[in-house]
Amino acid sequence: MAATTGLESLVDQMISVITNDGRNIVGVLKGFDQATNIILDESHERVFSTKEGVQQLVLGLYIIRGDNIGVIGELDEELDASLDFSKLRAHPLKPVVH
Repeated sequence: MAATTGLESLVDQMISVITNDGRNIVGVLKGFDQATNIILDESHERVFSTKEGVQQLVLGLYIIRGDNIGVIGELDEELDASLDFSKLRAHPLKPVVH
């Protein structure tokens, strides 16, 4: 249960999830279970590129299996809103290799 205690404080807040396959998904944490499967609402995937700005693909209500989660982090909504994603350039994340 200690692992879930950290997520309890993030329910109904905007979070960023990096999956094992290198995807970055942002959304409002609505729930989770003991296997760290999570439910996100109002979610979108951010696709990074070195040639174009960051694409944001709307996903809506989205479930991510716990065994596919690499990192979960709290999102500073004020800082996030101030970023111009059309001007950001970055290499896409590589998948996690176990």
